[in-house]
Amino acid sequence: MNPSHSELLPAVELEPSCGAESARHSVLWLHGLGADGHDFEPIVPELGIPDEAAVRFVFPHAPSQPVSINMGMVMPAWYDIVSVDLGRKHDEAGIERSALALRALIRRENERGVPSERIILAGFSQGGAIALHTGLRFEEPLLGIVALSTYLVCEERLAEERSAANAGVPIFQAHGTLDPMVVPERGVAARERLRALGYGVDWHEYPMQHQVCVEEIQELSKWFRARFEAAR
Repeated sequence: MNPSHSELLPAVELEPSCGAESARHSVLWLHGLGADGHDFEPIVPELGIPDEAAVRFVFPHAPSQPVSINMGMVMPAWYDIVSVDLGRKHDEAGIERSALALRALIRRENERGVPSERIILAGFSQGGAIALHTGLRFEEPLLGIVALSTYLVCEERLAEERSAANAGVPIFQAHGTLDPMVVPERGVAARERLRALGYGVDWHEYPMQHQVCVEEIQELSKWFRARFEAAR
């Protein structure tokens, strides 16, 4: 069952300069653990997206919940994390709830006139894990997936659950070589698993920690513009 509009996640929305009625593309961008939808809002002007691409950016706020790894503190989170070992079993119920919430946002974009093939799912850390998890299983073609400083969740089920509609979805993946939170090995493991399943991964790494950097934004800008150009 899809959530009703009244149950949609609250979000920061940046409309294209031509106005909401003229949006032709959408980017749904999920923040990391403990942050909120404002976290990546300042990056949008730095991407240099041409006005004619008419892109709506949607930055949803994750619901607040206790997070085990942080001594049960309540904070915005897409799912619970119980261990620093991100290769261990994940909070599958929480992951599925967030995937359902993201799917509902995709459907709202469809209702607002943006078809799925013009939608990019993006996310950082936890948000990137949900973007990958949802996008690779989504039943209609998407324009792309952005996975920043993140990893795969429920990967043992991916081969069985993935959607043929997104077998060729372009994936931009970036990671910091000095990341102490999501260690680089987790990002590399995700990249290798995706490539083994036949996905085309545009991989980038930078000498940074759990963050984004100027060079990453510049490469992401090129990737975004190429995707929007391809969808014309």
